[in-house]
Amino acid sequence: MKTVRRLLYRDIVSSVAFVGVAFLSLFFFIDLVDQLDSVGQRGRTLGVAVTTALLALPGHAYELLPIAVLIGTIYALSRMAQSSEFTILRTGGLGPRRALLLLAMLGVAFAALTFVVGDIVAPASERQAVLLKARAAGGLRLSGPGAWLKERRDTPQGPLSVSVNVGGLNADGTMRDVRVFVFDADGRLQQRLAAPRAEVSEGGWLLADAETQQWPAGDGSVAVERTASLHWPSTLDAQVVAAALLPAETMTTVELWRYSRHLQAQDQAAQRYELQFWKRALYPLACIVMVALALPFAYLSARAGGVSLKVFGGIMLGISFVLLNNIAGHIGALSDLTPWMVSAAPGLLYLLLSLAAFAWLVRYR
Repeated sequence: MKTVRRLLYRDIVSSVAFVGVAFLSLFFFIDLVDQLDSVGQRGRTLGVAVTTALLALPGHAYELLPIAVLIGTIYALSRMAQSSEFTILRTGGLGPRRALLLLAMLGVAFAALTFVVGDIVAPASERQAVLLKARAAGGLRLSGPGAWLKERRDTPQGPLSVSVNVGGLNADGTMRDVRVFVFDADGRLQQRLAAPRAEVSEGGWLLADAETQQWPAGDGSVAVERTASLHWPSTLDAQVVAAALLPAETMTTVELWRYSRHLQAQDQAAQRYELQFWKRALYPLACIVMVALALPFAYLSARAGGVSLKVFGGIMLGISFVLLNNIAGHIGALSDLTPWMVSAAPGLLYLLLSLAAFAWLVRYR
């Protein structure tokens, strides 16, 4: 059995690696061409373009690994079936259950690799790419009204509601164009703070050149105070701020979970981040689904088509899985469906299809 396992795993892993490198090379070329259009604009140089394209590779590897597993496994198994190697293995005692178990173990290994790339390497590289673009352009300007954060406070005078608006990031990583609005329990504005620059410090935020406006009496009178450096106490730490300002691709699974809990605690819409969390948590399991989907191709006879035709079928299956996975996310967001069910549905559907096709081929073919 060790010899059979070594034979299967060597062929499948080499095929998956070849497909993965081919896909990554293609995506690197596409990203580089796309980045070249912005060379010379907003401080971007050729080195920035190449580095940005390189930093995008881990994210592409995470998205493409299940498809590479599917295509590579189909190619390896189809080639073995074409040359009658798989038939010899079957006559030598490789039954359907044992073959499925061997491929499932390999799928678990691919799933672990996908999780490491998607949860450790890709978020770090995406964050570095965003910061690199921000440094090259002199800062990161957020689209629209910027990012909004909320927190609640319990004070002796009663509960307070705080809304914070951040316009963007400076080249050194500090926040720019910060505005803070403090409301009382009745929704009346009590205090407004504005600062062109701010950074997260221990126990709160440090606002530079801050302007404070207060309405203490509630009769329309306002007190204005300007301070060169103001420490504003807040529970909004650096992780929450980074989650609000940076794209969701820069967050790990744990950070997505924490930020979605924070949004729910502040009565903010959290479904987008919940969907992203469950998609990130369940996506590596797609590798197990892909190897199960590829196994029926080994039981197809040579008359069912050559290796190239089967690989083409695998490509179509991979594309359909990605499309269904993305469509399910959008449908779940629009229809307010349960996030984990929406994220798990495409994988479960393709797993059932693969097992049904495998059982039919083993029994009737």
